[in-house]
Amino acid sequence: MTTQPDDALLNDYEQAFAELFNAPVYELTQTEKEALLLPLLLRLHTLHVERSDHYRRLFHHFSTATSLTEFPFLAVRLFKQFALKSVADDDVFRVLQSSGTTAQVPARVFLDKATSARQSKALVKIMQQFIGKQRLPMLIIDSPAIMKKGAFSARAAGIQGMAFFGRQPVYALNDDMSLNVEAVTAFARQHQQGPVLLFGFTFMVWLHFVKALQQAEVSVSLPQGVLIHSGGWKKLTDQQVDNATFKRALQQTCGLTRVHNFYGMAEQVGSVFVECEAGHLHAPQLADVVIRDPYTLAPLPQGQTGLIQVLSAIPSSYPGHSILTEDKGRVLGTDDCPCGRKGRYFEVHGRLPKTEVRGCSDTGVTP
Repeated sequence: MTTQPDDALLNDYEQAFAELFNAPVYELTQTEKEALLLPLLLRLHTLHVERSDHYRRLFHHFSTATSLTEFPFLAVRLFKQFALKSVADDDVFRVLQSSGTTAQVPARVFLDKATSARQSKALVKIMQQFIGKQRLPMLIIDSPAIMKKGAFSARAAGIQGMAFFGRQPVYALNDDMSLNVEAVTAFARQHQQGPVLLFGFTFMVWLHFVKALQQAEVSVSLPQGVLIHSGGWKKLTDQQVDNATFKRALQQTCGLTRVHNFYGMAEQVGSVFVECEAGHLHAPQLADVVIRDPYTLAPLPQGQTGLIQVLSAIPSSYPGHSILTEDKGRVLGTDDCPCGRKGRYFEVHGRLPKTEVRGCSDTGVTP
């Protein structure tokens, strides 16, 4: 059971969020961003203490922090074990649900309309930094059947979210996941002289698009295209396909030179960390990362590998503003990426061994 916060508390958070949201996505230095982000996270902490019984029992003793490294966090697995929400049941707009095993219930993430709207607005603002504001002809590396299934999977949610940036969508795959060569080549012929958007989950792009083009001995020309992809890197690593190999194959088969991976998860709506032209994942103005020692959970300095803690200013409907993931990574630098974007930039090294593998490409949505 949750208690309703004082309206002033929620209004205070929303005003502070608007200030940070209106700031440039990647132009604030780390110091400038923390000066805005940390107070906002503290407001969210107070809000969730008021609204979530589970969160209050865990963190009622915490009151303040002077840096992001001091901010408390929830282990990501708690979302599998508890219904962590900070809104009344009647205010739940959608429940994001990650896949579970037969021995475990899936993680559930409770969204109200306000949190869902913030996520959408943040996604638009972040992606426009890489795609631009013009809606582009869109090639979806998936089958149209995915949008017809009863369960709203993460693939469907991803397509729906990215469709905002596209127009005249064409699906690259048939219902049996084979490559629709005719559709792909026709799309390339029509748009080879202009910018286009491609979107798909990483492993599907590799297996059902790149490999299928190679096997069919077909190449297409999309020199002004930009590919956005995410998820499924473990399967590619098992096949000894790294990021450089992935990008090189796309350039050879499609002429693509603009390829951007992004890191995110269902348990923290709005934390979208997009890969820049230099191959680094960047924290936008609304989110950040801290790297922690897997054994002591102490914050680690730049360059050392540990567990990734993700922080986001977006979720008010559930206490997902600070989560300790099961992913390994390291901060590569701050304010000095060759691409010119400010703030922290980092890389992800995969999951901890002997933990359940659960990726954003294995999530679904329950209305």
